[in-house]
Amino acid sequence: MPASAGAPDLSGRAVVVLHAHPDDEAIFTAATMRRLADRGARVVLVMATGGELGERLAPLRPGETVHRRRLAELEAAAELLGVSRLVLLGRRDSGMAGWPSARHPRALARGRTDRLARRLAEVIDAERADTVLHYDDRGIYGHPDHVAVHRIGALAAAMTGAVSYEATVDRDHLHRRGGTHLIDAASGHTGDYGRAGHEIPVRLTATDAELAAKRAAMSAHASQIAPAAVGGDGFADTYRHEWYLTGHARGILTDLATVPG
Repeated sequence: MPASAGAPDLSGRAVVVLHAHPDDEAIFTAATMRRLADRGARVVLVMATGGELGERLAPLRPGETVHRRRLAELEAAAELLGVSRLVLLGRRDSGMAGWPSARHPRALARGRTDRLARRLAEVIDAERADTVLHYDDRGIYGHPDHVAVHRIGALAAAMTGAVSYEATVDRDHLHRRGGTHLIDAASGHTGDYGRAGHEIPVRLTATDAELAAKRAAMSAHASQIAPAAVGGDGFADTYRHEWYLTGHARGILTDLATVPG
């Protein structure tokens, strides 16, 4: 897709995007990834876990595991979003806060932040990436694996000097909208997630084409996301915006969010 007038040409640049579980990339950063790819950037998606503890909304095929299904869904979504390289860190889903699964020896929440950050830094350096995306310090809604992703991403950015953007959500916007976002169920319907609107410096608004790619990527995760969540006229109002915190005055996402899609 050619860049619109005034949009930056990102050919030759790379961005590393770190997520906790397959489907997080589609829910929180899909439009951003699609826009980066359409502007010529090399998008490298790093997935920390296989999402082994995700609830199954679709039956598994004979002999198929949750991990294998979610990996296949991830690969399909990554292709839809223009991902050039998919990297799997190979940690295990920790489950929600307080679950005994967090004690599993390979649970992401038990992994050493420094070692995992070094692995991510190696990807950043190998790709010569100048930007890394991860989550805010609350893990958006407090999931232990999301909090781990924040720590890993922040440390890797410090190690490499990459510009860091922290994915979050604008809870004021979501409350005003009054509909249902997947994060409502994930957070227990407490509303205690994300950040207040005035705290968020970067908001990317998807074009219709980018939103269609996001819908398709979310739909690819059929074992986790019900068709009702991606259908209907309310989808655009709920998922068109993607939000980021950053300590940098300028950067690749800041530029992308201030020009037409």
